[in-house]
Amino acid sequence: MLLSQKPRLFRQFCSRKFRPVLTLFTKDQCPLCDEAKEALEPYKHRFELQEVDITAPENKVWFERYKYDIPVFHLNGQFLMMHRVNATLLEKHLNRSQ
Repeated sequence: MLLSQKPRLFRQFCSRKFRPVLTLFTKDQCPLCDEAKEALEPYKHRFELQEVDITAPENKVWFERYKYDIPVFHLNGQFLMMHRVNATLLEKHLNRSQ
C-alpha cells in the first residue's frame, strides 16, 4: 500500500457510522426479558443487540451480579438500566452515542 493511500483509508474508516451495542443480560424462561425485547422493537435499527445468558458457565460473574435483577442493559459496556426498558433514558443515551 502506498503511504498516500493511508490517510484516505483512515478517513473512510472513521467516517463510517457504527451502531452502539446494547447488551441484554438475560436467561431462559424470563418473561420480563421477553417484554423488554418487545419494548426495544421500535429502536432496534439504532443499535446492535447482544444477549448474554447469565446462566452459562462462562458468565458466572454476571450471574452473581444480576441473578435477581434481569433484565439488565448495558450500552457500549456501561450500565444503562434494569428490570424494564426506560424508553426516555434509552432514547437519550442513543442520541448521545451517535
